[in-house]
Amino acid sequence: MVLGPATVKMAEAHQAVAFQFTVTPEGIDLQLSHQALSEIYLSVVRSWKKRIIRVKNRVISGVYPASPSSWLFVVIAILATMYTRSDPSMGLIAKIQEHLPVSQISTQCQAVLSAVVFSTMLWLLLIFTMRLCLKQLLSYHRWMFEQHGKMSTTTKIWVALVRIFSGRKPLLYSYQGSLPNLPLPAVKDTVKRYLESVRPLVDDAEFERRNKLASEFESSLGKRLQWYLKLKALWASNYVSDWWEEYVYLRGRGPIMVNSNYYGMDFQYVTPTPIQAARAGNTIHAFFLYRRKLNKEEIKPSRIPGTVIPLCSAQCERIYNTTRIPGEETDLSRVLKGWLLRSAVPCCSYQFERMFDTCRIPGMLTDTVQHWEDSDYIVAYHKGRYYRLRVYQAGRLLSPREIEFQIQRILDDTTPPSKGEAKLGALTAGERIAWSKARQKYFSSGVNKRSLDCIERAAFFVTLDDDEQGMMADNSPEGLDRYAKSLLHGNCYDRWFDKSFSVVYYKNGKSGINAEHSWADAPVVAHLWEYVLTTDSFQLGYNEEGHCKGEVDSSLPRPQKLNWEIPSECEEQICRSLEVAQALADDVDFHVFSLRDFGKGKIKKCRVSPDAFVQMALQLAYFRDRGTFCLTYEASMTRLFREGRTETVRSCSNGACLCFLTYDTQVERSEG
Repeated sequence: MVLGPATVKMAEAHQAVAFQFTVTPEGIDLQLSHQALSEIYLSVVRSWKKRIIRVKNRVISGVYPASPSSWLFVVIAILATMYTRSDPSMGLIAKIQEHLPVSQISTQCQAVLSAVVFSTMLWLLLIFTMRLCLKQLLSYHRWMFEQHGKMSTTTKIWVALVRIFSGRKPLLYSYQGSLPNLPLPAVKDTVKRYLESVRPLVDDAEFERRNKLASEFESSLGKRLQWYLKLKALWASNYVSDWWEEYVYLRGRGPIMVNSNYYGMDFQYVTPTPIQAARAGNTIHAFFLYRRKLNKEEIKPSRIPGTVIPLCSAQCERIYNTTRIPGEETDLSRVLKGWLLRSAVPCCSYQFERMFDTCRIPGMLTDTVQHWEDSDYIVAYHKGRYYRLRVYQAGRLLSPREIEFQIQRILDDTTPPSKGEAKLGALTAGERIAWSKARQKYFSSGVNKRSLDCIERAAFFVTLDDDEQGMMADNSPEGLDRYAKSLLHGNCYDRWFDKSFSVVYYKNGKSGINAEHSWADAPVVAHLWEYVLTTDSFQLGYNEEGHCKGEVDSSLPRPQKLNWEIPSECEEQICRSLEVAQALADDVDFHVFSLRDFGKGKIKKCRVSPDAFVQMALQLAYFRDRGTFCLTYEASMTRLFREGRTETVRSCSNGACLCFLTYDTQVERSEG
């Protein structure tokens, strides 16, 4: 018997439910699906295992730089001193024994219990002291101003102390409680840096005007704003990061494609396998291996290269199972009214309530970043269709060969897209207000909501592209240009730009990654991408035919195609969003220049920072092209501080401009 597509899908649907019942004249016929119940049981077990691991890691990180086993050492040490008839507590143990609520036990047991209580208090005090010392040590930053290769005696002592107080084998988040808070600069220093940054860009008259405005700001409004910042810095772990995320990223109403999202390339000269499904199988498996290590906090904390100085790991928490949700306008009158009614304001609550009911304060549109604790599947896009692909079966992670098998099923599927499905992703590439309204109107209920929830709750997004990209056989530079533009924006509808990251697999085995920017900065994604590429090539590998290694369980359920009911009005909005995104993509001129003559090693031999070298090269190129200078933004990490993101480096300085002007004058004289 030949089964049609509808019959197969109905059979899959029946397999997906845990029980079925039929009402007959004889009663209710209940049929249990043991496979579905088994999947539910294994899912619950896996969830509880993760919770137990999370609790264990919180305890280990909570007592860092000590270890839980050190508590036993302190207890044994105190008990040993007691049996030598000495009192290390100077009478505190006896005081604790007097106030113990337990009187039924013997005096000796009470003494032991009091000693354990005192040991625990002493242990917690030692942890607090060590963490405070480590926090103070990590607040020292003079090391970064010392000449490269030369270290002062003070810094050498500091490094030794950091090693002592850092403990052994820290988990990913062990340093979080010991990192210093971001210091709040004085208004005077902020104004001074502002004037230094604009001095090379304006003439004397304009600079004098700005200097006067800066002085007025410093003496009036600046003082009040500084007071607010000091107040926030007292209770916030970082006084700027939440505002940075909201105002720099989430409140932007323009397209995040190109303007915010960024990309990462594959190996330039090597393609581990030319088989698209095989490359996807290995790397998707590697992504979930990284997530497993992340959940267990087995990834070592990031440090400044070549040092013992840790960096903040808070951004790692939202790598997976995260998406950006388009925001709606917030009615601030309702927000203020809710705050008022929840607060303990004793006066005139009725009058205040009436006031907020009769007037509306328009608010701001802002997106949100939504993170879920776990997800056992990914969503893949191919030829206008979206598929849900589970990567766990019976509580275990699918092998690379099994994931390749599932990906190949998607590639071989000839089912046409649903009406309006093919270019649905364009909504995430267009204007945020249009996407927010469409989401509320067309995706807030029914099958569309279920399918959208499936995409947003996925571990990450995958695009199976039918194009071939990368460095081609002729080594033409246009190949890298097309490759970069494809990763940056694709066709403007075949990526889900709201996901924390999307992975693209091309027909020739090349791959790449596109990441949303609001939840984390590029180094976090770069570390993930580096792990995936190295695991793919050097740990998992491929067989002689280019397929993933291992066997396939042919009984695996097929990837589930998502269903949509897109009305004509929504299709019109999709087309409008696509027009906006396409115009933006067409306006991007992209050229990737592969520099092979020299790299950072040669620059370092000249005792010059590679970053400074590149920044000055950019300044010089712009000056020669335009004959002037412009305000320059270079991002610099502030992850030396807790929950730090980035800060601005103004590389267009007075010294740099004077250097270029002097250099060009000398060149003109020599040519003359």
